[in-house]
This record gives sequence, C-alpha cells and structure tokens, in this order.
Amino acid sequence: MTGRLAFVESPVQLLNVLEWAHARGRGPAPAAAPAPELSASLEQGGPPSSPASGPAPGGPAGSAADDLRIVVLSPTDPMSRGQLRRMAQLARDEGFAVHWQEARAGRGALVRTLRELGGPLRAADRVIVGDPFSRYVQLLLTLFGPRHVTVVDDGTATMEFAAQLAGGERLVRWHRKGDLGPRELVLAPVTSLARRRLAPGPGRTVEIFTSLPVQAPPGTEVTENAYAWTRERFGPPPLTGGADLVGTSLVETGVVDAEHYLRVVGQLARTHGATRYFAHRRETPEKLHRVAVETGLQVVRPDLPLELIARRGPIGATIVSFPSTVVHTLPLALAGTGVKVAVCEIAPEWLKATASPRAQGFLAGVAGTASGADRLTPRNASAVDRLEFG
Repeated sequence: MTGRLAFVESPVQLLNVLEWAHARGRGPAPAAAPAPELSASLEQGGPPSSPASGPAPGGPAGSAADDLRIVVLSPTDPMSRGQLRRMAQLARDEGFAVHWQEARAGRGALVRTLRELGGPLRAADRVIVGDPFSRYVQLLLTLFGPRHVTVVDDGTATMEFAAQLAGGERLVRWHRKGDLGPRELVLAPVTSLARRRLAPGPGRTVEIFTSLPVQAPPGTEVTENAYAWTRERFGPPPLTGGADLVGTSLVETGVVDAEHYLRVVGQLARTHGATRYFAHRRETPEKLHRVAVETGLQVVRPDLPLELIARRGPIGATIVSFPSTVVHTLPLALAGTGVKVAVCEIAPEWLKATASPRAQGFLAGVAGTASGADRLTPRNASAVDRLEFG
C-alpha cells in the first residue's frame, strides 16, 4: 500500500491538511503522477482544475515529490462551498492535486462516492481526516481500514474526539444530547467500528495534528500545529488599531439563547470599540441582519478561514471571540504581530434549556485552556451582562 489521501469537508480542515503537509516537510504531488481512479465530478462553476492535474503554474513543482492527494467531500451550504473553492485553489497553487467530490448531490451520491473513492482508499497507506464525527468519514473508515490515520483540527471537535477516544466512549458531538435517536441507532454499528479504526492498535497508528490541548489515549501520536505554513505564506498584516469581533454558531447549534447572544455582542462592541463582526460560516442571514441593525457592526462574511484572513489583514489590534478554535489558533497565526486575542466566556444563564448538559463544561474548557488569549469573564451586574477581564 502506498500513497496518502486526505478527506476534507470544511475550509478549516483543508487549511490544516496544508499545515500538516508543511510540518512534515513534504512537497506537492508530482506533475506526472496519474490518478485514474478519481473521476472529475466537479460542480459547474466549481474548482477549475481536474483531479489528476499537476501543480499549478508557479507552484512548488520542483520540491520533494509527494503523493498526498486531497478529496473535498463537498457540503451543501453555499458559504462552506465558497470558502472550500478558494481553499482548493490555494492548495492547487501550492502544487497539490485536489479532487472535488459531490458527495451529497442528491440520490445516488453516496453509492457513486464509494465507487469512485474505493480504489484510492484501498491503495492509501495513510488517510487524513478532519472530522471523526462525520458520518461520511466514519463510513469510509469502516469500509476501508487504513494502516495509518491522521486527524487534523476541525473546530473544537478535536478536543472532544481525543477525550472520548481516551475514555472509551462512543463518538458524540459535544453540543448534542447523549440519547440515541432512530438515525443514531441505525448508524451505531458504523460509529462503533469507525471508533475502533480511529484508535491505535496492532498494525494501525493514529496521529492527531492539532493546535488544541488534547488528552489522547496511549499510543496516539500528537503533533503540534503551529500554523507555520500560514505565517510563512501570508502577512504580517496591517493593523487597524481598533477591535474586531468573531462570530459563533452557538445559537444555530441550539446551545446559546439568541437574545442573550445579541445583547452581549452589542456590549462587547461598545466596550472594545469594535467596528467589524466576522461571521461564522454557519450563522443564519436572519441573525446576522440583527447583529448589523442592533449593534451597528459591519458584518463581514470571510471567503477564507479566519486564520488566513487575519494573517493577510488588515485586522484589528484586538480580536474578541467566544469560546471556539480561533482563541487557540489566532495567537499562533498572528504570533509576533502585536495583535491581542481575548475570549469571552459563556455564562450559564446564556445557555438554552435544551442545550446539552456537557455544553457549559466543554465551553469553559475551550476558554480556560486558551493560553494565548486574555479572558473576559461575565459578571451578573444587570440585565445586560457586564464583561470584565478576569
């Protein structure tokens, strides 16, 4: 078995695959390497290069030969697709072969995807994935068990994945309740086998490539993601001197009450003199409209992961975020620039009654372990929460 195959479903996953390749000191795929197993199932208006194409003009074609190929399991929401298109082009500019797979394009997409990816998966010695909770990834790992697996960051899911793996627990996203619904019951055997395939064992190694503090099980290789490729490729950024806020999808995932969220965003904007609000790709247009109208902030919908947007600039001298991956990644990506990152902790009363019982503890852990960020602690002084440095 030879070759390495990466499956990505979000822009951040693709960014972190590029960081992983850079950290390994390995170059792009050679121009002459064919990939007959992967057909060009590209969306109209999507990434222009064919999956078997070699390095883009100007890419590092002369660097060390590498057999990493990247498969985008395209999501359905337009924001993610747009960011993924741009990240795919960046990967091609670096010389990597990228295959755009319409994995969710209606009936028959699953069977077609398995048929097209079966050959490359059987041939791959190492598989790189970004979301071990993804049903698609779990199914692929169940059907084709690679000898070596690497998990790269996709939001804070890496922390929960490592903890659940170490504790022998079943894989459940932190913001979901533990009860098994009908769909989960049907897929339980797949999840169980995928969990075993994601654990180190005889004849199988597992690496976690992360910028987050994780508690991995014995035998797992943990490699630091220092965002070296991002820092070398972009910046340093010009600074605006003001502050920027980073949005979150905690309302959309049913964790935080929308009214509390909007009040706190308004107070953070006033306290820090923020003028821009960088929207999360999963935030709804309705909520973003309210953010703009009720707070006066300029809502920005980034076309790339925030680590790249911030590194290219211009960016505020202070970046304020709720608990999320960026409070760990931005201090790394912006090291040496003078930008200060602050994390606003989530007060228990902001949570919805239907939120997962694990939500408060998990979010507190994300904020509390962000060693490169200042902490903003909510104080219950009035109906509108007062935020101070803790």
